Amino acid sequence: MSLYTRFRQSLDTVLDQLVAAGTLPADADRAGITVEPPRDPSHGDLATNAAMVLAKPARTSPRVLAEAIAAGLTAIADVEAADIAGPGFINLRLAPTVWAEELRTIAQEREDYGRSGIGAGKTVNIEYVSANPTGPMHMGHCRGAVVGDALADLLAFAGHKVVREYYVNDAGGQVDTLARSAHLRYREALGEDIGEIPEGLYPGDYLVPVGKLLADAYGDRYVAAPVAEWLAEFRTRTVAAMMDMIRADLALLGIRHDVFASEAELQAAGKPDDAEAWLRARDLVYDGVLEAPKGETPEDWEPVELPLFRSSRFGDDQDRPIKKSNGSWTYFGADLAYHYQKAQSADELIDIWGADHAGTVKRIKAAVAALTEEKTRFDVKLVQMVRLLRAGEPIKMSKRSGNFVTLADVVGEVGKDVVRFTMLTRKADAQMDFDFAKVVEASRDNPVWYVQYAHARIASLHRKIGELGIALTTPDLARLNEAELAVVGLAAQFPRIVESAAVSREPHRIAFYLGDLAAAFHALWNMGNDDPALRMIVEADPVLTATRLFLADQIGQVIRNGLKLMGVEAAEELN
Repeated sequence: MSLYTRFRQSLDTVLDQLVAAGTLPADADRAGITVEPPRDPSHGDLATNAAMVLAKPARTSPRVLAEAIAAGLTAIADVEAADIAGPGFINLRLAPTVWAEELRTIAQEREDYGRSGIGAGKTVNIEYVSANPTGPMHMGHCRGAVVGDALADLLAFAGHKVVREYYVNDAGGQVDTLARSAHLRYREALGEDIGEIPEGLYPGDYLVPVGKLLADAYGDRYVAAPVAEWLAEFRTRTVAAMMDMIRADLALLGIRHDVFASEAELQAAGKPDDAEAWLRARDLVYDGVLEAPKGETPEDWEPVELPLFRSSRFGDDQDRPIKKSNGSWTYFGADLAYHYQKAQSADELIDIWGADHAGTVKRIKAAVAALTEEKTRFDVKLVQMVRLLRAGEPIKMSKRSGNFVTLADVVGEVGKDVVRFTMLTRKADAQMDFDFAKVVEASRDNPVWYVQYAHARIASLHRKIGELGIALTTPDLARLNEAELAVVGLAAQFPRIVESAAVSREPHRIAFYLGDLAAAFHALWNMGNDDPALRMIVEADPVLTATRLFLADQIGQVIRNGLKLMGVEAAEELN
């Protein structure tokens, strides 16, 4: 239980006492009450808006109610003062023993510090990456992959059962094009000079080893064979090879998935038909004619009756076709069936999409609402593209890969941890620049380095104490000064940050928090540069040294816990 949850419970006890005394009505809604750090740390350690929320049902002014609440809070042993500010906010100042006890809690819980049960074991299906299996992972996929993976770790830490899913788009024209491209490389592997790659086929060299695999498997059997004889087999083999490549690329970032759902298998199993039947039985699919396109109507446009999903009933702008005029499924129809399948085994669904898919959000949300009878929470997180720079200049594309920079190349240059951390230093839907020079820069302006430097400094204390031969004693936490206790107060916010990030589905909040915690620790460390008595290691005072080492170790534990949620390893040393 976090410190904030504990004091919220204490507040509820005080409010229950006011209900018993007739000051508050028993049915007053407490949902909007918060217990959080005050915006200005000089105002205290905790702040609550309880009086502001409850004044109206109590039929009194916020300040009058705040006085009654503050009187009850000051009776709590751990509260030194409860001050009323502004129109009725209550600021609490806690006893130093609270922060000492929080340090002991961190030391006891270690890697579990900050773990929460707010997920209550609910199953959350997170679908992320889901790139078409037509090439290796490139940096256009990277940000969504990291956001999705970090969100999965975050929700699991917050008490959810998480299913990590990749939707393989292995049906449709793009995989036929892939198979044709692989056939060209297959002929090349058998010694044919294929010349320039024809327009419309995939040109990347990544298909060369696929061609060799096909040549080893089939010899020259399909060199001159009609397309109909080899297309399906080459499609299956090539998609499998590309998915192996994609899994290997994702592994470079430490990313794995529990489920790889095939669109082709989904359609072969008749899942879209099942979804359509379910919706028709509830009058949510009907046969109708789409309106003519807005603006000038194309000469070849004809009104065609199609099966339409009543997505406008669920907030969409218009009803949407689930099949084309030739009877094949539209992208939306296939996606509708896919989400229908996912919802059968999950309490909540989350999709991580590129921002270029923003236009389809309403219709998929409408589909999920209909298919789950509005019982399943469904979030779509849109992720903006990343602009790649080198010392401020846009970088050139990779010739080996055709027309993009591969994820493998980037990880190979700067490392997994730098890539993952950097991808989480902005809100997912905000624009991002990834400058190869800046992300490895040893500077306070580089949040990746700054957080890692804080952890490396903490790790260096043990080495330094060993070199000095200082015999440590039992820490005396009563000797922590005001600045040190303030850093403990910031560390104590970690469980609250985890919960708020999980509820909002925003893993970047962890990165922001770690930046603040690292900055606070660096400031504490740097105080020793001006005053030797404030250094972490005071050779003449083993007790004080042990105390500050204990403090530093717990700050390091919180940093490690936060970095782990981001999929980043904490640095013991920095070059």
